[in-house]
Amino acid sequence: MAQIDVQNVRKVYRRDKFEVPVLDGLTLSVDEGEFIALMGPSGSGKTTLLNLIGGIDQPTSGSITIEGVNTARLRPNDLSKWRSRNVGYIFQLYNLMPVLTAQQNVELPLQLVKGMGGKERKERAKHALDIVGLGQRADHYPRQLSGGQEQRVAIARAIVTDPKLILADEPTGDLDKNAAEEILDLLGKLNSDFKKTIVMVTHDPHAAQKAHRMVHLEKGVLSANGA
Repeated sequence: MAQIDVQNVRKVYRRDKFEVPVLDGLTLSVDEGEFIALMGPSGSGKTTLLNLIGGIDQPTSGSITIEGVNTARLRPNDLSKWRSRNVGYIFQLYNLMPVLTAQQNVELPLQLVKGMGGKERKERAKHALDIVGLGQRADHYPRQLSGGQEQRVAIARAIVTDPKLILADEPTGDLDKNAAEEILDLLGKLNSDFKKTIVMVTHDPHAAQKAHRMVHLEKGVLSANGA
């Protein structure tokens, strides 16, 4: 069974009286432990698909099943709990809280874990920072870090709950070449050493080459070379 099973998914946004189709009958499967790159021009539906897989948004029709769970059938509260346990997000612009230290930013997802005390949250956040090579920067604020270091903190935040699935939306898009290469190497390590399944949206062919497989979207459907 595929870890991610997207079947005949359509996504239509409604603006005033108009309908804007984004995904049109898309079918895709991703096996456990795969690292795939979603590629395609702007407006092709890459980020929409990522958000649907992660349960941030819901399809207009079709189904998305993650490890046997049809996320569209979950109640909002149950979906939020499922997402916090099973999915880690990495964003292009990091989305760190500027008034919190690296340690505190990484701890944030653990606030949703019922019954976890402050000591365990700190230990797990420190471990996640160690994995991304920033254990010594735990007390630094985002303004005291480079862009690459901020993205490492964001990755630590994404993995602190030990999710099986990591979704990355242009994770190197705001970084210089050297920092981008370090982030790609780190994603590769999370995939190979920690067995994380990774779905990464990228415009960069070099970044995409780090993945096991490239999936090309064109106007909401898989193109011939992405089937």
